[in-house]
Amino acid sequence: MEKYSIAVIPGDGIGKEVTPEGVDVLEAAARLHGGFELAYAYFPWGCEYCLEHGRMMPSDGLDTLRDFDAIYFGAVGRPDLMPDSVSLRELLLKIRLGFDQYACVRPSLLLPGVLSPLEGKKPGDIDLVAVRENTEGEYVGAGGRAHPGMAFESAVETAVFTRPGTERVIRYAFELARSRPRKLLASVTKSNALNHSMAFWDQIFDEVSKDYPDVGTERVLVDAMAARMVLHPEGVDVFVASNLFGDILTDLSGAITGSMGLAPSANLNPERNFPSMFEPVHGSAPELCGKDVANPIAMCWSGAMMLEHLGQKAAGDIIVEAIKAVTADALALTPDLGGKAKTKEMTAAILAKMEALAK
Repeated sequence: MEKYSIAVIPGDGIGKEVTPEGVDVLEAAARLHGGFELAYAYFPWGCEYCLEHGRMMPSDGLDTLRDFDAIYFGAVGRPDLMPDSVSLRELLLKIRLGFDQYACVRPSLLLPGVLSPLEGKKPGDIDLVAVRENTEGEYVGAGGRAHPGMAFESAVETAVFTRPGTERVIRYAFELARSRPRKLLASVTKSNALNHSMAFWDQIFDEVSKDYPDVGTERVLVDAMAARMVLHPEGVDVFVASNLFGDILTDLSGAITGSMGLAPSANLNPERNFPSMFEPVHGSAPELCGKDVANPIAMCWSGAMMLEHLGQKAAGDIIVEAIKAVTADALALTPDLGGKAKTKEMTAAILAKMEALAK
């Protein structure tokens, strides 16, 4: 029997509320599918940990995580305790960059029974995957501030794009697009204004595209892609974008599919030199914390992506199909989906559907 070691970091805010639900669903998937086990180790890192220890994670935190098969992450951020710029960079970004998790994959699907804020959209009309470059670009932290408090105070944030870093994420996106029925890939940039970095990205995209003649391609400016996702999301299959543009557009794709509580993600090191990390897109949502109304679907769906990454796709599919069945039947929906269910009540509905599907 295969056994996988999972590092669990609930983090902050509703991360602490949805992570146990996700673990319950993972355990059910392992039991129903059979053939593998999941062993968990929990780490209390986050903003409260930082208040006590002076840092978001121990200095040897990456060494501690290095030998795990995967990382299951809840959320980070307590703006009432410290700036998000500190908490994000010192925990989540440190793991992404330290483990070279360069491909952030974020699927967005309009589920059965879920209403999109876009009028007239039916289940399946929105079915896209974003591939976000996850270790370079605008989030590398290159830059600084000078002359604080003076009239000529300045701040510089430098986006860094390397040929290997850009090429590998574009190639990953091509491979993903090739595996999907429509085989379409859009490259999202702003090369009409950013004539160094984004023109560089365009050049590499064109070069790599020659190796994938079976994949339809286009180059789209980020503002045009934002408009398309609102006006005609059916036309989007897979898109690849820089760290910043991918981050912004995937919040939009989550919103148009009905709720950020439905948006999963995978931070992948495709070569498997390091563990990959799986987390919901919704963040710590401090306004929901403690109300027992957080939607656990994104956490559970991220767990399904983790199982697929570990080679247990059939077990992950049980989770996704159960989620679709719960929303289709309007069972125990949380307030973000128009229901009144508590977090655990929605999880219970997912677990019940998993049992039914496995029979």
